[in-house]
Amino acid sequence: QVQLVESGGGLVQPGGSLRLSCAASGSLISINWYRQAPGKQRELVARITSGGSTNYADSVKGRFTISRDSGKNTAYLQMNSLKPEDTAVYYCNADYKSGNAIYTNVWGQGTQVTVSS
Repeated sequence: QVQLVESGGGLVQPGGSLRLSCAASGSLISINWYRQAPGKQRELVARITSGGSTNYADSVKGRFTISRDSGKNTAYLQMNSLKPEDTAVYYCNADYKSGNAIYTNVWGQGTQVTVSS
């Protein structure tokens, strides 16, 4: 079954931290984290390529870190110094390999992150 399973969202106070996880049913190739706030378009937050290069949206640079654990087929988004404007549903999007098949542009179900006092 082709799937990405996200976890780690929740309610946190401004200045706090959360770590999102994205578990794949195969070996991750490239991973993107997107977010969508109410009434706004989905935006790319961070990505890590197959070669390990990372890119971040300007709004999260220096606060968020994307990483992956190949042994666990899991990607992470460490979010520090969270702000109310980080409130959104966060989605994992990835390409991964399972057996002889490569699955591209697979989406997770999303996890809610709410930053509020």
